Amino acid sequence: MFTTLLKSPIPFSSSFNSTQNPSKTQKGNHSFNKNSKFSVSKTHRNGPIKMPTPPWMKGPLLLQPDEVLKPTTKRSSNNNSKAPEKALFGKESGVRGKKVMKKIIRDVEKLQGNGVLDDNQIGKFEEFEIGNWLEEIGSDGEVKKIDRKMPWVREEEKVVFRRMKKEKVLTQAEIILDNDLLERLRKKAMRMRKWVKVMKAGVTQAVVDEIRLVWRNNELVMLKFGVPLCRNMDRASEIVEMKTGGLVVWCKKDVLVVYRGQNHWLTSNGRRVFNNLASDNNTTMSQEKSNASTWGRSLNGEDRDENNQPVVGSLYERETDRLLDGLGPRFIDWWMRKPLPVDADLLPEVVPGFRPPTRLSPPKTRPKLTDEELTNLRKLAHPLPFHFALGRNRNLQGLANAILKLWEKSLIAKIAIKWGAQNTDNEQMANELKDLTGGVLLLRNKFLIIFYRGKDFLPQGVANSVMEREMALRRCQLIEEDARVKVAETFQVANEPLAKTSTVGTLAEFQDIQTKYGVLEKENNELEIQIEAQKENLERELRNQERKLAILNGKIEKSATKLAKLNSSWQTAEPDLDLETITEEERECLRKIGLKLSSCLLLGRRGVFNGVIEGVHQHWKHREVVKVITMQRAFLRVIYTAKMLVAESGGILVSVEKLKEGHAIIIYRGKNYRRPSKLMTDHLLTKREALQRSIELQRIGSLKFFAYQRRQAILDLKLKLAKLEEQGVASPQGVLIQVYHVYRQK
Repeated sequence: MFTTLLKSPIPFSSSFNSTQNPSKTQKGNHSFNKNSKFSVSKTHRNGPIKMPTPPWMKGPLLLQPDEVLKPTTKRSSNNNSKAPEKALFGKESGVRGKKVMKKIIRDVEKLQGNGVLDDNQIGKFEEFEIGNWLEEIGSDGEVKKIDRKMPWVREEEKVVFRRMKKEKVLTQAEIILDNDLLERLRKKAMRMRKWVKVMKAGVTQAVVDEIRLVWRNNELVMLKFGVPLCRNMDRASEIVEMKTGGLVVWCKKDVLVVYRGQNHWLTSNGRRVFNNLASDNNTTMSQEKSNASTWGRSLNGEDRDENNQPVVGSLYERETDRLLDGLGPRFIDWWMRKPLPVDADLLPEVVPGFRPPTRLSPPKTRPKLTDEELTNLRKLAHPLPFHFALGRNRNLQGLANAILKLWEKSLIAKIAIKWGAQNTDNEQMANELKDLTGGVLLLRNKFLIIFYRGKDFLPQGVANSVMEREMALRRCQLIEEDARVKVAETFQVANEPLAKTSTVGTLAEFQDIQTKYGVLEKENNELEIQIEAQKENLERELRNQERKLAILNGKIEKSATKLAKLNSSWQTAEPDLDLETITEEERECLRKIGLKLSSCLLLGRRGVFNGVIEGVHQHWKHREVVKVITMQRAFLRVIYTAKMLVAESGGILVSVEKLKEGHAIIIYRGKNYRRPSKLMTDHLLTKREALQRSIELQRIGSLKFFAYQRRQAILDLKLKLAKLEEQGVASPQGVLIQVYHVYRQK
């Protein structure tokens, strides 16, 4: 319909040019009238008016003044309705898209319904065609058509294949139980609030016993699963039904509700019968389930085996099962999707006659992997299924033997570490497997271990072929040597004297030495190797200790230089010879006063510096006695500090007492005390310098202690080395070695 509307001549009108001067309009359209095929009257007053045109019209639109529609002043009752002349020319919110094109079509239909589309154009218009406006004038003046689709032309509908919905597989409870009973059990399961927690280890025997204990009083039991089984509740349902013999009737998120069954006995004998019946029921139910699923697959035309029996399981599961067949028993508590990996904990710990495989790199090939090859192998191993599930750290010869068998069919062995296993150490597992198999470790973490068999791996059949080939090559070499000797004996002249030749460095000399000293050398060869190894280790350790001692001596010299620089920047004051004296009664009274003082002066690691003397004078400003507490342990150092404080401050030493906090030094200011004008002395260290001096003293003490330890270690190593050399010379093997060297020098 829209095409027919566009093909008809359409008059357009507007009111914004109604006041235009006709003369100007005629003048402006004069050039157009010469080349145009439209006939327009050229009256001065009633001349045609040029109206705006849509882009698909070839010429301008000229209307008489009386044909131009004026907007009505009367407001419409409907505010949403637009004027018909503005419906086509009004600005739209959007200029592209399906919504805008539909809106334009509605506006054109509204114009046609209002009767605005009349044949009132001046002249005769050619019929408008959609393809006419898609023309382009080239540089040579020729008109070229552009083959484009209009925006409102719909493209051909694309064929979309919807995703097939997964067929719902009936559970064992839905197959066995009646609908009424199943509905009742599910309603009861929704109201349950007590559950049995299943931890990381999975459905263990303890969990099974707890489930049967709950079944004594209730027909339903709720199980709440933690990681990792909560990620695959279908697998959790299979494990629970297989181990307990019950039926899962309700499942939501990480919760399962298990029904004990209609034939449940509370006695132990009945429990055994129940287990047997449950196993029989499981087999029959699995058969029914497999038959139902395979019947559906047969209808869909899926694969069948040689006996025309439908194939159970996907191709992915069948190929993985074929790969793992013969490696060992499967891990039943597997928490991920099938196929089930091999349970490595059930493999033998020690395999008699086990040896690491023979390895031989191909020609011009390095066994070491590059970074790019390592990345590609990790990407290749990511989608592969897990081959083994491991839960122990040591005694992995059975697993190593199974990995070697797997490597004959696959490049990569993927091992999962069991959840909930106690004291698992993936580093120890990986190191032992690497020593036993000689493979390349691609990835290791607390969840999995991935091994690559290596470029130099040889399957058992290939390794046997290589060994046979090497033995055949050695036999050929022996045959060639015998033939060479026979030829040399044949061409030798009997009467010709043999030339005098030296036997040094020949095979004859080697055979003579082996004949004379070979027996003793074979007997004591192992002892010689042990002595040489011990000697080499001692010499290496001795060099290491000497190097560390040299480093410590250098640090001691550096620290001693800094300490000497700090010590040269201060000096103690000379003691005053004319001191005041106090009686014993006064001394005892001052001692008691000093001990009762709550305020004291703490002496830290910096020792005595100018700030300490200032603090003493500040105490003496308000009281006669000052109590100084020092943390020094040696009593001689405490006495030295007390004498230094007395000399620097000019006071009288009352006593030195041992307290819980440390040693208390009580000093009396004297009867003739006068406060000095300058409290801080210049000949003592500052607070910062005192801290540096304390650090250097501590450092040099520690360095001297460690240097002493190194010297003792060097002396012990030298003694051991001397004893070892004496033992080697005194042994029969040492005598043999000396004789051998003397013989070689001759």
